[in-house]
Amino acid sequence: MGKLTRGKGGRFRLYKGIRARWLVNSLGLVFMIVLVAVSAYSVAAANYYTTGVMANVESNARATSSFFSRYINTSRDEFFQKAYHYAEEFSYKERMELQFINLYGRVEISTMGPTVGVVPGTPDVQNAFKSGQMDSYIGVEPLSGERVLSVSAPLMFGGNQIVGVMRYVTSMKLVDRQVLLSTGTAMLFGIIVIIFVTGTNMYFISSILIPIQEVNEIAKKIAGGGYGARIEKKYDDEIGELTDTINNMSAEISLAERIKNDFISAVSHELRTPLTAIAGWGETLLSADMRDMEEVKKGLRIMLGETGRLTKMVEELLDFTRMEGGRMTLQVEPMDVRAEFEEVVYLYMDTLAKEGIILTYEEKGDIPEIEGDRARLRQVFLNILDNAAKHGGDGRRIDTAIIAEEDTVTVRVKDYGAGIPPEELPRVKFKFYKGSSKARGSGIGLAVSDEIVKLHSGSLNIESTVGQGTAVTVRLPLKIGEGYAAAPEEAL
Repeated sequence: MGKLTRGKGGRFRLYKGIRARWLVNSLGLVFMIVLVAVSAYSVAAANYYTTGVMANVESNARATSSFFSRYINTSRDEFFQKAYHYAEEFSYKERMELQFINLYGRVEISTMGPTVGVVPGTPDVQNAFKSGQMDSYIGVEPLSGERVLSVSAPLMFGGNQIVGVMRYVTSMKLVDRQVLLSTGTAMLFGIIVIIFVTGTNMYFISSILIPIQEVNEIAKKIAGGGYGARIEKKYDDEIGELTDTINNMSAEISLAERIKNDFISAVSHELRTPLTAIAGWGETLLSADMRDMEEVKKGLRIMLGETGRLTKMVEELLDFTRMEGGRMTLQVEPMDVRAEFEEVVYLYMDTLAKEGIILTYEEKGDIPEIEGDRARLRQVFLNILDNAAKHGGDGRRIDTAIIAEEDTVTVRVKDYGAGIPPEELPRVKFKFYKGSSKARGSGIGLAVSDEIVKLHSGSLNIESTVGQGTAVTVRLPLKIGEGYAAAPEEAL
């Protein structure tokens, strides 16, 4: 993987990373395409120009040899006399050489004097003598060492007797130069294409890497403890989606950090209060007159009550650690859920009455036994009623009910307090979350209760309206693990 390093001016450069891989892959492909295209164009250009020259020379050779073979057949002397005259009057001397070759393969007449008397030795001449057909050759001329194109056509006397070969020879310099020019033009165009593709790729890569570098910097800040840091969203594409994801993650981490700090503060306060009471009453009892038994009993009752609060808090924390580690288990057995819930309700009824809160209880239907953990469900019921008393007690009324339904037993607890704000409602079952509530507590009771109910294949749902109160509904199936389906309102 590449490494992100800081360059001059505070800008970031990605070495041996996305930029390098992108350029190697894309430019490598473009380079191969350009190379193939230039090569194909060069071959096509060479074939085009060579074919054009070849067609022109062959046309002249065919016409001239046909003229000599058809119309000059009175005598050999006249044949070659006409050949000399034709060579002298040849109008393409600047572009090509015309040769008349005798039966011995030597040049007898030529528009270029130095070649007279020499043997060309190229295959086209030999093939014309052997086959009696016109033949061509492209290659190096043995006599001059120059690259040439030659066409040899047999000269027929009397209709069927070969008396010689007429050969046209032209240099390939102009053709080669034109092919080279065309190839150079194609290569220049290919280089321009590569430069353009490189530039557009660099711009495109930068448009991706710069936002990624910004995301990387924010991620480093978040990793370093800068929770809540955000990235400005500039694009409505995958980069924009990544930005939204990072921003949401930062916000969630910031919220989790704040909730954790609030939890630590709340637990510290919750621990300090009973410990202070226990320590204070311990000192009072040590210094008090032990003959005043009423005072002693009062102090002991307070110390026992505060010890119970500490025990409950420690049990919640232990349950929470078990839940987080996936180690929370149930002792499942057939149980009378109605009796457990009723006992919890009546346990709270006298206590709440002393505080001026009316607690009602109602049964609907014949409540069947269910499979469950008696102690765990009792813990859930106690927690729900405790929350209703703490957060909804100012409504001076709490209604409870247990209802037999088709395949479930439903427990409802409804208070008439201040209610939960809509923006906080989706989070009330989150660990450590207390929202805007100032009531005492660790913020993990509902999270533990929700986990216990889920282990029973049930659901714990919360509905609330600000100013009208909160309703908690617990649905428990008759048998655990039989595909219990949560009610639609569970998705809060």
